[in-house]
Amino acid sequence: MSKADEVMDICLLAGDIMLKYGAETYRVEETLERMAKAASFKNVHCFATTTGIFLSFEERKGKEDLMQMVRIDDRMQDLNKVTEVNQVSREFVAGQLTVEEAHEKLVNIEKAPVQYPLWLIHFCAGIAGSGFSYLFGGGWFDLIPAFFAALISSLVVVEFERYFRVRFAAEFVAAFSGGTTAILLVYFGLGNSLDQIIIGSLMPLVPGVPLTNAVRDLMSGDLIAGVSRGAEALLTSLSIASGIALTISLFV
Repeated sequence: MSKADEVMDICLLAGDIMLKYGAETYRVEETLERMAKAASFKNVHCFATTTGIFLSFEERKGKEDLMQMVRIDDRMQDLNKVTEVNQVSREFVAGQLTVEEAHEKLVNIEKAPVQYPLWLIHFCAGIAGSGFSYLFGGGWFDLIPAFFAALISSLVVVEFERYFRVRFAAEFVAAFSGGTTAILLVYFGLGNSLDQIIIGSLMPLVPGVPLTNAVRDLMSGDLIAGVSRGAEALLTSLSIASGIALTISLFV
């Protein structure tokens, strides 16, 4: 394999990891262009969207450009992996890593499990849900039901996506489950403010990272990526709203 192919592989692998785990498209483009230029390639161009990356550069003067693309199918949030890839790219650009070393580190980052165990993530989702419930006007008596409702929402969205892999349906089912849990707990006397408990149950589902990235992409001039991320956040919000609306229509 030629040096150009090796550099193309590590650049696309770095971009794949960054986009998959929540990086902005302009950050991906800058990272890949800097890595390719650090490897002494010229005429470097990168175009990234939320679902794919196109990268081209000139191997040597007078020769046709080398161009490849990679498709991004899965999208999730793990900003720790984005930070690790950024660190690898900085070390590669600074000449502290060879192409082989950079590729090995990127493969290890891609294969590494989530930094925190799932039980801790679900527990923290419950804590966040109860905190937001209190923040939006709930009482101390509403913290425990909001915790359990948010915990159920977090559990359902993760497990549904793991086994069915249907985008937006997971948020719908999770919102329905969390809202149903909140209504049942209030019905049995655990909690007073149903509205605030339902709000807390939805906090683990709110598409904060896609919405933030959409704004940042639009501000940086990446209109296609910004609009597509905004549409993704909007569809997620509609799925959550539909799940809660179904719950309320059935049980309230």
